[in-house]
Amino acid sequence: MSKQSKRREALVYHAKPTPGKIEVVPTKKYATQRDLSLAYSPGVAEPCLEIEKDKNNAYKYTAKGNLVAVISNGTAVLGLGNIGPEASKPVMEGKGLLFKIFAGIDVFDIEVDTENVEEFIQTVKMISPTFGGINLEDIKAPEAFEIERRLKEELDIPVMHDDQHGTAIISAAALLNALELSEKNIKDARIVVSGAGAAAISCTRLYQAFGASRENIVMLDSKGVIRQDRENLSSQKTEFATHRKIDTLEEAMVDADVFIGLSAPDIVTPEMLKSMAENPIVFAMANPNPEIDYQLAVETRDDIIMATGRSDHPNQVNNVLGFPFIFRGALDVRASKINEEMKMAAVVALADLAKEPVPEQVNIAYGETRMTFSKDYIIPKPFDPRLITTVPPAVAKAAMESGVANEPIEDWHKYEDELLDRLGSDNKIVRLLLNRAKTNPKRVVFAEADHLDVLKAAQIVYEEGIAYPILLGRKDKIEKLKEEIEFDADVPIIDPKSDEEEERKNRYAKVYWQQRQRRGMTYYSAQKWMRERNYFAAMMVNEGDADALISGYSRSYPSVVKPMLELIGMAPGATRVATTNLMMTKRGPLFLSDTSINIDPTAKDLAKIAQMTAKTVKMFGMEPVVALTSYSNFGSSSNDKASKMRDAVSLLHKVNPDMIVDGELQTDFALNSQRIKDIFPFSKLVGRKVNTLIFPNLDAANITYKLLKELNKADSIGPIMMGMRKPVHILQLNASVDEIVNMTAIAVIDAQEKERWEKRRAKKQSD
Repeated sequence: MSKQSKRREALVYHAKPTPGKIEVVPTKKYATQRDLSLAYSPGVAEPCLEIEKDKNNAYKYTAKGNLVAVISNGTAVLGLGNIGPEASKPVMEGKGLLFKIFAGIDVFDIEVDTENVEEFIQTVKMISPTFGGINLEDIKAPEAFEIERRLKEELDIPVMHDDQHGTAIISAAALLNALELSEKNIKDARIVVSGAGAAAISCTRLYQAFGASRENIVMLDSKGVIRQDRENLSSQKTEFATHRKIDTLEEAMVDADVFIGLSAPDIVTPEMLKSMAENPIVFAMANPNPEIDYQLAVETRDDIIMATGRSDHPNQVNNVLGFPFIFRGALDVRASKINEEMKMAAVVALADLAKEPVPEQVNIAYGETRMTFSKDYIIPKPFDPRLITTVPPAVAKAAMESGVANEPIEDWHKYEDELLDRLGSDNKIVRLLLNRAKTNPKRVVFAEADHLDVLKAAQIVYEEGIAYPILLGRKDKIEKLKEEIEFDADVPIIDPKSDEEEERKNRYAKVYWQQRQRRGMTYYSAQKWMRERNYFAAMMVNEGDADALISGYSRSYPSVVKPMLELIGMAPGATRVATTNLMMTKRGPLFLSDTSINIDPTAKDLAKIAQMTAKTVKMFGMEPVVALTSYSNFGSSSNDKASKMRDAVSLLHKVNPDMIVDGELQTDFALNSQRIKDIFPFSKLVGRKVNTLIFPNLDAANITYKLLKELNKADSIGPIMMGMRKPVHILQLNASVDEIVNMTAIAVIDAQEKERWEKRRAKKQSD
């Protein structure tokens, strides 16, 4: 994608369909006059009077306890510098979005139009009653130090400047683990810090809190080594001035154990790396380009332990590992501040988490067979679902033990359940899905590439590294659309109706005819069908000219399914083809089956559909918890429609005794863990969170998924085809660009899984 095209895409993203990235939504009913009279006048007077008696009641009756202000004056925005408060707003909204999706914290972004320290402080103090916490953002040093210091002293709610402390907390966790792996003691480690801004100062202070010796630290700014004999040093730089008679980074790196880079790209040379001590630790965190290129560094020293700020290399030092979860823990005990004990607790929690066995969901997402604590895995991955139940409790406990918690937690098991519930409203699983596809992209044929939305999706998957698209359709139309959307990549374009493809069509037709000549197919008919894009695309996958197929954007589902079943057929051992839709709901991901194919399945069919869906759920790295739904509960109706669900459950209990499945159940019981525990304590689903629903027929499944999609605006991934011999996935009519992209990722992952299965089968046969 060209620079101009990327610019336009970014602007459209922020402008459409609604300007900005965050909004305020009601949390209470407001449908009736009674609701409105409670929400505002006269009912609102009652909580006002309670808060007047005791201002702490604001936490009980308002959103204060889960509301953080992200506040900036725009003087040090990302890599953009002093761009002003209005221009900083998109960044502050983005920070608010991260707070919400990672920790369920609501945010108002506040942009303050002053560079005067005292004015800024007084502004924040005056608006602070609105909030449960203050996140200072993108304020230039040295003013940032004074602003944070004063606000922490003068306010009774948590205040943190993430630019200072976020990187410090994450890098400190990584440093502790890197030192452990290299068998070095932090007290003896010789540390070079390149950079002397807010983040560098905060990092170095935190390292000292964990035992780093000031005598072993050398800090550099743009003028070179910060020495004690240098004049006009700020108080912060004076704090880390060295007595050593050295001036350059090259001199400082000799025999150093650790390099911390928070400065500028490409300032570290291979020669500097070679001069460091054995098992050097290098955190090159300048963004987007680190102080030394990752590949160059690991090629220079095979004993290096390296981290960067980039997601495309191991050990990303990403602030999102810290600030959402630190504020979550602080808010949940109503801490009066975020102190050193709480930050250090977050460091230890992150460091320890990296040593724990990694959930399969995370391994799958990052394309690893098995991530383990090592020099390429010294800090958790940003999308590790355990972060929400690991860091906030550690921070909350530290707040309680250090005496700054106003509302201590008593039931930690209940608190963990509450934290898990907060994960339900985000789309992290989509990011995990896309990341997994990127680890091993496949060739995906788009059978309807001459439709604009399909071509846009193909452009996205190509540019994001999700898949290698093959475009089917009218070549002149596709090329015109490509030019319109500035899709200038040289990707294959094939028109099955074109004479240019005659040789391939004849080859495909011959294979198709040989497969179906005893079912009335003539060679002439086979040639005719090869001019149809879905037949041609299916043969491309069959013959190994493509790895997967996406179709169905402009045609009815049955008309697209037919050639796929005819040409590709079912997987070995499969007796049924079915589909499932993954719905991204507020309670978390929910799989619904069968949404597209089986009109009125038998009990045996339903059992097979449940088994296939469970396998698909595992493909996403989750443990399937399956409910077979009905209008009745555990035999409350003797009707055939209900009894077939019971029979299917009995069959599953017999053939898959370890599978967590039960029914028949009404949907509300299946999705409400407390209700099922109270009324049906014998169920296998008690104490579990159902993530898979099997419906009695196509009507129920299809209607339910479309209701969720339209009424609750739940994102849908699917229908995901199950039971096919090759990776074939059929879109719903007029699917959105995002839906096509997600389905392409599914197709790639399906191809990855089938490739692994084939390799295992071949190995087994050779053995």
